[in-house]
Amino acid sequence: MALDGLLLHALCRQFQEILPCKINKIHQISNTELLFHLRTQREKKNLLISCHSQYNRINLTDRSYPTPEEPSHFVMLLRKHLEGGLILSVQQGGLDRWLVMEVSLRNEIGDKVFRKLYVELMGKYANVILVDEDNRILDALKRIPPFENTKRTIQPGAQFTLPEQAVKQDPFTAQTVDPQQPLHQQFDGFSPLLGREVEARMRRGETFPEIMAQIESSDTLFITNTPKETQFHLIPLTQYEQPAKAYPLMEGMDVLYYHKEEKDRIRQMTGDLFKFVRKQLKHYRQKLPKLLDAMQEALDCEKWREYGDLLYAYGQNIPKGTPAATLTTFDQSRQVTIDLDVRFDGRGNAKKCFQKYNKGKKGQEHLLEQIDLCEKEIEYFEGLEQQLELANFEDAREIHEELAALGYMKPIQSKIRRNRKKAKALPAITAIRLANGVTLYFGKNNLQNEALTFKLARKNDLWFHAKDFHGSHVVLDCEQPDEETLRLAAMVAAYYSKGRYSSSVPVNYCPIRNLKRVPGAKPGFVSLTSYKTIYIDPEEAVIDDLLKENA
Repeated sequence: MALDGLLLHALCRQFQEILPCKINKIHQISNTELLFHLRTQREKKNLLISCHSQYNRINLTDRSYPTPEEPSHFVMLLRKHLEGGLILSVQQGGLDRWLVMEVSLRNEIGDKVFRKLYVELMGKYANVILVDEDNRILDALKRIPPFENTKRTIQPGAQFTLPEQAVKQDPFTAQTVDPQQPLHQQFDGFSPLLGREVEARMRRGETFPEIMAQIESSDTLFITNTPKETQFHLIPLTQYEQPAKAYPLMEGMDVLYYHKEEKDRIRQMTGDLFKFVRKQLKHYRQKLPKLLDAMQEALDCEKWREYGDLLYAYGQNIPKGTPAATLTTFDQSRQVTIDLDVRFDGRGNAKKCFQKYNKGKKGQEHLLEQIDLCEKEIEYFEGLEQQLELANFEDAREIHEELAALGYMKPIQSKIRRNRKKAKALPAITAIRLANGVTLYFGKNNLQNEALTFKLARKNDLWFHAKDFHGSHVVLDCEQPDEETLRLAAMVAAYYSKGRYSSSVPVNYCPIRNLKRVPGAKPGFVSLTSYKTIYIDPEEAVIDDLLKENA
């Protein structure tokens, strides 16, 4: 379900409680999301505005988000006109799905000016529009030129007009309803979902004003997970059998949307990476058979030496213009027919055969190098493909950094802002503290694996990796774990590998001191001098419980 006008009404009421507040900083954290860092009289707040076609919303959040160092043009404009200003008011347009923030600030010469920021949360038409005192558009997150919408142009310099609004009744003042017409067609702010809920409650004896009073006073978001989708509103949705879970309104909005939008941000980050990795895999998988065919031809070069020897020995009897010659081998065991170049005599053709032999012999060394390189590239990109399938936003960013460092891709233009301490820190290695006091670490990409194995782990720590599969490096910070801990670490290694859906996955394990970097190899590649193997069945439920306990 999308955000409706009554839910936005409750959110707007809570925004008004923190006013006035100062805008300290503005970031654009994705193509559709803006993050405002606010300062109230008592504390700091973060305001998130999302214009995602499915998850559009506005709410206060305590969550942290990666923020680009290089701002977009729109964010630079917002900073110029809004940063340092005071949000004086937040007003909703009736019970429609838009609101306007009025901001007061000083311009370059010290005069007080006012700006309005319109936030429209209308599904795929969601937008954020900055307007000046003359009601002219300064810019918008999504520009709409005249040829796309003749009634409402959204671009710099155009006169701002409000969205069209259907004429409906105010549900807070209405006393009666028309039973022949759906409620969302009669009243402002109603979604079809809320309309069905109110109708169901009225059939059980509640009156319309009583239900509206509950909605008006609610500062709670009730979330119901149905078999088809997650539904939510300001009152429990009794039309469903599943129980509703209650959250404070702003927290509930985060719970509802954060992970969905996190997945969307990951898709934005990994989309180009997946495309690049799969393009490379296709290239090398097509190249390898051609190299193998060329190698087979090169291995046949011995026949050209034999042909050259025979032609050199009997060449005086072969004049120019001869198309082929049938000669007996030196051991008299067989006869061979040799196609000749009619431009040369026997000795001349012998020279050409020796040239082909030498070329094939030298080509073998080059082809062996190329085949080895091609196989390693396939192995490397298969590993990246598996890592991207399990990557969160930070994991995907590190994979991009790795590819950029190796020269495969250009560096990310908008690198994630990190302070100096974080810039020197290790990659985002996952650490899980087990009940017995042992810490289990694992990496989810090559940079994390490399840092875990060769920087974080000690020489006596125990290292795990799925045998013959691309996957995570897993480390236990102990030398002799009990059987349960050993099997758990092996399960993590099996689960975070290409073998996660297999049974009896072999997992090699050994002390860190038994590992060596592979010379010239890419990050995360190691060789083992001595190890043991355990067979394990990956269980997703066990891994999920482990991660939840340490969330």
